[in-house]
Amino acid sequence: MKNTQQAFTMIELVFVIVVLGILSAIAIPRFSATRTDAQISKARADIASIRSGIITERQSRLITGTNSFISTANMDNGGLFGGVLTYPITSATTDGHWERTATDVNTSTYVYRVNGNTNQFKYTASSGIFTCVKDATAPECADLTD
Repeated sequence: MKNTQQAFTMIELVFVIVVLGILSAIAIPRFSATRTDAQISKARADIASIRSGIITERQSRLITGTNSFISTANMDNGGLFGGVLTYPITSATTDGHWERTATDVNTSTYVYRVNGNTNQFKYTASSGIFTCVKDATAPECADLTD
């Protein structure tokens, strides 16, 4: 009776390690890009909801005889964008989240962070416009609003 042992050679193990290294070098950057794409998609959906909520609130006001958009003071009732959304958005200072940075009588300023960049949005109560402020520090502005 022959007693043989089956095992991998050192060359086979090195080959497998090299193949796994190559696959991980390709996959890790793709996962990072997927995360950024998901954050942009989330923001686009949020922006569409916010803009729709502003218009819906305006129509409700017109029915009651008030000819104005929601004020900056009421925009965040009950939480971030709680004045125009059924469920307010959670505020945070990390990527993929909204945060209110300033409010005065005429405008409210918000930021949305993507890929470490801060994209600034302004709501103007006199016109009801919610838009991204395009500048060098907000490279994703076009991706978020187009």
